[in-house]
Amino acid sequence: MKGNKLIAEFMGLRINHYGDYNIDKKIMGFDMIVCSLADTKFHSSWDWLMPVIEKIQDIFVDDPELDWQLYDDIRFNVPYLDDTYNSVLHAINQYNNK
Repeated sequence: MKGNKLIAEFMGLRINHYGDYNIDKKIMGFDMIVCSLADTKFHSSWDWLMPVIEKIQDIFVDDPELDWQLYDDIRFNVPYLDDTYNSVLHAINQYNNK
């Protein structure tokens, strides 16, 4: 899934020599696991998506030049996982293009 790869790169997840992601507790908030891109769950699990939202929030707090509407779109969609995921992808794309 292309969106999960974008998020994994944004979160700084490392790829091991087998091509799998090492999920570090310092980054994601849960014990290190190893998984393939196909096994990442940013699109289907709040446990995976919330650390991403927290990182985006920290970035927006530290950089007042960013468009806060992107972060507000995430906050307003939080009850809906699919919409929140799409808002996260949009915010990351905008941040990367800044």
